[in-house]
Parts: sequence; structure tokens; C-alpha cells
Amino acid sequence: MKHILFVTSYGPSLINFRLSLIKKLLFKGYKVSVASPKENFSNTLQKELKKLGVHVNIFSLSRTGLNFFQDCNCLFQIYKIIQNSKPNIIISYTSKPVIYTGLVLKFFKKIKHYPLITGLGYYFIPRTSIKYKIIKYLIIKLYREGLKTSKKIIFQNKDDQSLFLKLRIIKNKKITKIVNGSGVDLKAYPMSSLPSKPVFLMISRLLVDKGVREYAQAAEIVHSSFSNVTFQLAGFFDENPASINADELKSWINKGIIKYLGKIESVQLILKSCKFYVLPSYREGTPRSTLEALSTGRPVITTDVPGCRETVIHKKNGLLVPEKDPLALANAMMKLLKEKDKKIKKMAKESFLIAKNKYEINKVNQSILDIMNL
Repeated sequence: MKHILFVTSYGPSLINFRLSLIKKLLFKGYKVSVASPKENFSNTLQKELKKLGVHVNIFSLSRTGLNFFQDCNCLFQIYKIIQNSKPNIIISYTSKPVIYTGLVLKFFKKIKHYPLITGLGYYFIPRTSIKYKIIKYLIIKLYREGLKTSKKIIFQNKDDQSLFLKLRIIKNKKITKIVNGSGVDLKAYPMSSLPSKPVFLMISRLLVDKGVREYAQAAEIVHSSFSNVTFQLAGFFDENPASINADELKSWINKGIIKYLGKIESVQLILKSCKFYVLPSYREGTPRSTLEALSTGRPVITTDVPGCRETVIHKKNGLLVPEKDPLALANAMMKLLKEKDKKIKKMAKESFLIAKNKYEINKVNQSILDIMNL
């Protein structure tokens, strides 16, 4: 019986993004284990996996920044987990698990490694500080070394694949594959009719790089001409260095620009209550929240950047706007507000069809299984 180990930096993603794939592997008769840091990975979530017969391993990891002693400790713990669990295949995702698993596998030559590049994050969005440039240089070096042990490297968009080849992180395009994100469950996010009230929604960690500021600035511009429009923001603060601060969020709320929903339990309910979905991110792998909005049947406004541009056919199921441009974002919002209902409903249907034809979770999971010959 083949044994597959998932290694991630964020335990809840095993339930939120990978549960369908894990269940499919179990159904096919494979043994499945997972490894994740304890942080945010509650006992309830762990029990949910254990009930399915999944073995849970815990290691310590600082998700952001580089700390030599902490990272060496993490490497050692991943080494011990692999040594003890003896998997045949490892699927790793998020930067540190991808890099560190790859480095550790230099000692386990027979194990097949399939890293998922689910987005490049903070250090691949251009910045000017010297510290940023030094850390980016180190991360590129680490990726280059860590990915050498990969059987196949799985990307979620062509831009990330091209960048890794351009930076010589990967030298051979033949070992790369592209899948359509992590997929979306159409049954869990069924298409629903659009509400009559004009409600915009953004769901995201509260990071500058997700375009939260541009969303708030655009909302203020639109609000001056369309006072009846609601701008909802759902998400939570993050330890990421690009996180906005609580005072900034409070100022948007106090001005009456943003209706802040906090960290929400039911994405389905909140998507049903909005008419338009917005994600003005600077870069993504493939944004899961947008896929859920597509499946629910919502016109989408997003940025013309890697990972986001794949989810929208401009003027067909939504609008693409330049990154870091609140005025362009505001104009796109006003364009949708002025559109006839018939056109908006057609966009909503197109969004659903994109979710169904391109991002349906069973199709995406099958693509991953085919790459691994499982």
C-alpha cells in the first residue's frame, strides 16, 4: 500500500483546500498522513482527519521571516517525521514546507516529491528595502536547492511557472505541470440568485498585498456617488509583514466606508448576500475565495496579475483592473453598478460556467492524481 504524506505550514488548509483530495486518495486505498505546525491547527480539525484514518504529525514552524535556529529545528523535525512515517510520496505546499521538505529529501532518494506552488507570497512582490532584497535572494537560492529533489513541480498558473524558469530556480520546464488551483466544490458553493441590493464583498487576510487598501480607497470614491452601496470586508489579521494594522481598519469602519465582518464561519452565506465579488490582489497562485465566488455565480472584479487574471474573462464574467490602482477599481465598480440587470445576470452565469468547466474540484484533483500516476 502506497503511503502519501502532505506537508503544509497551515493545518486548516488540509480541511479547507485538500480534504477532497485526501478523501479521494483514501478511497483509492492509499495510506495518508499529514504534517503541519500546531498553530491554528485545532484539536477539532485534527480529530476530523484522524476519524478518516489520517495520521497527524506536528512540527514547529515560523511561517514568516527567516530565523536560522528555528528553521534548522523545523528541518530536523520534518526529517524525523519522514524517517518515522516512511512515505512513498510527499505532497508539500506553501514556501517553507516546499523548500524544507525538498532539502530533507536529499537524504531519502527513493521518496517521490510533488511540491505544489500555490502562490509566491510576500517576497515575490517587488519592494525596495535592502532587507527584502537580501531575503528574496536567499529564498530564491533555497527554492533552487529544495526543488532539485522534485519528481514533478505543480504550479497553479503559467506566470509562476515562467518566473521560476526565468530566475533559474528550475532549469527544465519538462518537470513542471500546471493545474487549475485547488479547485472548488460546486455542491458546497451552489449557484444562487443575485440579491437586489448592491453589495460588494472582499474576503481576504488583511494584507496590503491582497489589495485591502485599494478596496477601501475605491469604496470611498464610489460611496461619494452611490450612497446606497455596501462594501463588505471579511478576513483576519496575519503575522505577515505586509499586514495592515488595526487602527487603519478602524478608520475605514468609523468613516462608514467598510462594513467589517471579521473572520467568518460560513463563506457560503456571505457570498449569497453579495452581488459582486472583488479581489484586488497584487499576486496569487489561484485565489480560492474567487473560485468560490465564481461557483456561487457572482460577477468578479479582480486585478490583471498572476493567479487572478485566470479567473476572469474581461467583460464576460467580470472586469480586470490594474493592480494598486484604486481609481481604476472604483471605475470598474461603478461600471457594474450602472449595468442593466440582464447583463449582470449573464456575467453571473458565465462565472458559474467557468467554475464548472475549469475549476471543478474533482477535475482538479484528477489532474493532480494523473501527474503522480496514482
